[in-house]
Amino acid sequence: MKYEYISKAVQKLKRKYGTEDVRKLCDAMKILINPVPMGSGRTAVKGFFIRSSRVKVITINSDLPETVRRFILAHELGHAVLHGNSGCSTFHDVTLYDDSSATEKEANLFAAELLMNDEDVLTMINHDGTFFSAAAVLGVPMELLDFKFRMMKWKGYKLVEPPVVSRSDFLKEIPIPENHDDDYA
Repeated sequence: MKYEYISKAVQKLKRKYGTEDVRKLCDAMKILINPVPMGSGRTAVKGFFIRSSRVKVITINSDLPETVRRFILAHELGHAVLHGNSGCSTFHDVTLYDDSSATEKEANLFAAELLMNDEDVLTMINHDGTFFSAAAVLGVPMELLDFKFRMMKWKGYKLVEPPVVSRSDFLKEIPIPENHDDDYA
């Protein structure tokens, strides 16, 4: 799947439903969000998308911090939009960040495009100049900002190479705080 297709799919959703909010998009598209506690250890499932008949459900690990759940939800929405009619009915996080998996890379690109707009990224990079602080201010993992950079470079933006290369298991390294908010629970 091409960058252009993913970018257009995101823009079409934003225009059609008049929002960039991931939860509101899911609601408008009649995709159920099912928060389930699945642990916070390194091997815990982060989330998955399943389609059975006409019912679409994103199950998300409610034990994760809101910032992580937000990305996982956007990633799984990417599966619903990009791959929901592909004949495969379930997508999960076994290879969530593995660049060798085309569907996972596409869902990551979709999430990056949905959660960050180009102007905000440019403002952050130009204002502070550091990739890491831009990711922090934008509220996304630095690896997700790397995916956004890929999209922006495809669009023709002249950007420096990010100081990270997205690893396949980056979320496994994110510490899960004991007391995090429960926006999706």
